[in-house]
Amino acid sequence: MKNLNFIIKVMAFTLITSVITATHAANPKGGLFVNLTTDNTRAATKAIMFAHQKVLKRGYKPVAIWLNVRGIYLIDKERVSLSRIQDLLKAFIKDGGMVIACSACSKANGFKHADFIDGVKMGNIELVSSLLFNPMVKTLSW
Repeated sequence: MKNLNFIIKVMAFTLITSVITATHAANPKGGLFVNLTTDNTRAATKAIMFAHQKVLKRGYKPVAIWLNVRGIYLIDKERVSLSRIQDLLKAFIKDGGMVIACSACSKANGFKHADFIDGVKMGNIELVSSLLFNPMVKTLSW
């Protein structure tokens, strides 16, 4: 009986190790989740450029920028003064990055998905938690 328990434990350990190794081998670098809470253009530019140029373009995936609190204003199509920021976000999306709008923040500020630049995903608990709680994804706040 002791031998059977030992064999089961070894098999379970081997299976878990194989799954972790396979996940790591599929994307050994992991990804980044940027929590961007500001509409300050200097800070937002730094956050977007870091996520795009220093992380995404170096092969880390997934890379997502979650816009919440005041960050939600950065993707409002009507804010032409933010066209440079929006161009950075569009380029980030084009290269495979993900821009996620906080749905609660959007609603609180009277925004609908149609008010945002193209390519932005409306956030939901499944999408955000799949990134935020992924052990291969690190979180950085701006």
